[in-house]
Amino acid sequence: MPDRFLTPDNTILTAGDSLTYGFGAPAKRSYPDYLKVLTGVNVVNVGLNGETSSEGLTRLPILLKTYHPRLTILCYGGNDVLQKRSMKELKENLRKMIQIIKNSGSDVLLIAVPNITLFGLDPLDLYEEVADETNTPFLSGVLSEILSDPSLKSDQIHPNADGYQKMAKAVYDALKKYGWIAKD
Repeated sequence: MPDRFLTPDNTILTAGDSLTYGFGAPAKRSYPDYLKVLTGVNVVNVGLNGETSSEGLTRLPILLKTYHPRLTILCYGGNDVLQKRSMKELKENLRKMIQIIKNSGSDVLLIAVPNITLFGLDPLDLYEEVADETNTPFLSGVLSEILSDPSLKSDQIHPNADGYQKMAKAVYDALKKYGWIAKD
């Protein structure tokens, strides 16, 4: 758990795939853009469309050295699921990323990505397992909720600007819940 609140001179690094990048929304309408407004903290969006957890794991060390974040928010797994990659590998990649982040001195918040099936959005238990194993705060359910509401989607797997705004609010609430931001 955090030992101090985030301040305006801190940096939040948001790492992930198209869900972090903001695919499906106009420029400056990603969840990190909204989160910057909500927190008043410098939020750096390093999300890349199409990136898998393996690619994110490779890129992460240089990003941490470049931005020196106080908090890193991880949102990986969507492309692993869509490309039918090993869930065991995804789980291991998330564990490794969390360890690298913590070793850098940054705190971590893990965002769970749902498994998109023909029958809807199923939660992936591996996020809770990784969070428990690594003692990492995590946010679950927000993407399932957004992607279950057609009015919040730009396509089948991406939020629109309203969906990203809702995601940012859920992340902001998690930052308060876990003690990075003072509760109202």
